[in-house]
Amino acid sequence: MAEQKIGLRDIRTLEPGQTKWDAAVAGFGARRQRGRAVSYVLFYRTQEGRQRWHTIGRHGAPWTPDTAREEAKRLLGMVVDGTDPSAEKQAKRKAATVWELCDLYLADAEAGRLLTRRKLAKKASTLIIDRGRIARHIKPLLGQLKVAAVTREDVDTFMHDVAAGKTAGNTKTAKKRGLARVRGGKTAASRAVGLLGGIFTYAVRHRMRPDNPVHGVIRFADGRRERRLSDEEYKKLGKALREAEATGVWPAAVAAARFLALTGWRSGEALALQWSDIDLARRTAMLPDTKTGRSMRPLSRVACDVLRSVTGANDLVFPATRGSGDVIMSGFKKMWKKVAKLGKLPADVTPNVLRHSFASLGSDLGYSELTIAALVGHKGHSITSRYVHTADDVLLAAGDTVANRTLELMGYNIRKVAGNSRRRKEAA
Repeated sequence: MAEQKIGLRDIRTLEPGQTKWDAAVAGFGARRQRGRAVSYVLFYRTQEGRQRWHTIGRHGAPWTPDTAREEAKRLLGMVVDGTDPSAEKQAKRKAATVWELCDLYLADAEAGRLLTRRKLAKKASTLIIDRGRIARHIKPLLGQLKVAAVTREDVDTFMHDVAAGKTAGNTKTAKKRGLARVRGGKTAASRAVGLLGGIFTYAVRHRMRPDNPVHGVIRFADGRRERRLSDEEYKKLGKALREAEATGVWPAAVAAARFLALTGWRSGEALALQWSDIDLARRTAMLPDTKTGRSMRPLSRVACDVLRSVTGANDLVFPATRGSGDVIMSGFKKMWKKVAKLGKLPADVTPNVLRHSFASLGSDLGYSELTIAALVGHKGHSITSRYVHTADDVLLAAGDTVANRTLELMGYNIRKVAGNSRRRKEAA
């Protein structure tokens, strides 16, 4: 048919299967297929000689003959510069979604192909947390977006939605009768955004987008509390541990709780502790894989007494109630709650509070941050590891002082405990 500049009258009179070409812009036209809708199209040839049909959009806001004509001119300019608009459009349609990106990220992380800042693969426990945050927050709110389309504003909205509880609810876990209670909140939102930043760093590294939209997003404060036990709470803890022993709480769990109070270790470190990691004669433990890497820890005499009290044929020092002795005690949190209930301790007194309390006692007794870091395995392990090797006696003495003070606050007779420790040493 003869070419003419397309106007609104032409759009209204187009018949099904008819195409009208524009006289002002070569290759630009309007066509109607079977239905009532009319689409603006552009026919062009790439620099490689390939013929392309590109649909600009359907007639109606924002596309009119004039706006579509201007878009056609812009696209032809891209063709002159060597770009193929149609191929780019198809690539965007096929581009990965955030949901697919998360699956790729987890697959590489689980295969050990993603390294942390310490150049180590992510721990299994960290991956469990990552999978939970992805499944409960990131996928529900951002999963359907294209990776390349996510903006900083999207991330900011995501953070505030999680903080407001938009993803709150109860979800089943892989465990039998397992239930995860997702509450949201500012801390959960900040940590989810932190993980999202790592996922988009992965996307940038794999050229799925040129930048990280998480950069520049101001997160909420993490919300961590440096809670420590008061003198009265220490007394309640000591009473609770003694009652737990008398009332049949799993002995290994009670021993683990007492060990945590006397060492300031992370609960995961104590529960994964194996006899092969310990040298009772030298009063040291070499932990092969902690949050801060390989870590040597000095052991106080009373902590060694706790270890001797649970000596058995198991690989793990504090084994689970069931299994062959090499199964980590997954029910320790529940058993801790029983202990805390016996002592009528506040709900916010957790095993992690014992760690903060031990470090705080060390500070109260005048020990330096470096000494305390070596005792409890704080960050900076590359420095504290050397310190352990060159000042064993100093660290052992510090560990004894802080642990003895802990026992004293818990209501134990220090002289009696020291006498028992001396007799055990002589018997060994």
